[in-house]
Amino acid sequence: MAPSATPTPAPLAPATNGHVVPASKPALLNRGVPAPSPPSAEAQAKALGIAGPPRFDDKHEERAYLKGRLAAAFRVFGKYGFDEGVAGHITVRDPVDPSTFWVNPFGVAFSLIKASDLIQVNHEGKVVDGGPVRVLNKAAFMIHSAIHTARPDVMCAAHSHSLYGRAFCTLGRPLDIITQDSCAFYEDLVLYSSFNGIVLAEQEGRDIAACLGRKKAALLQNHGLLTVGATIEAAVFWFVSLEKCCHAQLLADAAAAGRGRETLKIGDAEAAYTWETVGTELAGWFSAKPMFDVVERETGGEHLN
Repeated sequence: MAPSATPTPAPLAPATNGHVVPASKPALLNRGVPAPSPPSAEAQAKALGIAGPPRFDDKHEERAYLKGRLAAAFRVFGKYGFDEGVAGHITVRDPVDPSTFWVNPFGVAFSLIKASDLIQVNHEGKVVDGGPVRVLNKAAFMIHSAIHTARPDVMCAAHSHSLYGRAFCTLGRPLDIITQDSCAFYEDLVLYSSFNGIVLAEQEGRDIAACLGRKKAALLQNHGLLTVGATIEAAVFWFVSLEKCCHAQLLADAAAAGRGRETLKIGDAEAAYTWETVGTELAGWFSAKPMFDVVERETGGEHLN
């Protein structure tokens, strides 16, 4: 196969509140012919022989299921070392009362969280139900409340101070599309270029939600990664994958700089085509399955208690 032409990185355009997002750019067809139309999500599911996320007629049964999956999500974060003291939070919208969400209690280790530990919070920041430790991380409320309000399509939002994401977010730049995995974030990732300390003000949370727009992930400058999804599994997988993409780019940039070169970027057409396979909600949900299966096996279901 002939080598593809390396595209010039898109210029950055300033947005409101000092945020930076990729400017629009023309499509680049590296091979000179349009990419074939990708299969639909339904076709992908059928080809894989999967039914997709479970559906419930009883919203209370759905709540119990989602709380178990959220507890598993925290075990995944703990397993991957995404805990940093008491920082970090994942939320899921409550199916019974969608104006509320479930979140981890402040100060409880990710690796110990059970479904019964989770706390239910309304959009005034009051804990209305949940486990024995009913202490709410105020920053978690400010960020997640704003996102759940602005994005009715988002069921889950995840944020933590992971090592490589945190390091990459000090650079004040977007992620380069240099690997197949990074194509999942092609034109689906924003850079929030402000840092005003710990997010304890409502306006800061609203600014983050506004910058995120309709995308699945954000790089929070000098802070860390934020991902969202229509399922808990998708939001968690996007976080894990984005963390690894940040790690890969930090390594690749260092290696390329040591040789006096730059990394090779994937063209727009190829990136867009690949996104249709690896960047969809179904892809995120299904890609998380192995991680959640491992938690189920290792805990013996203890996290469901």
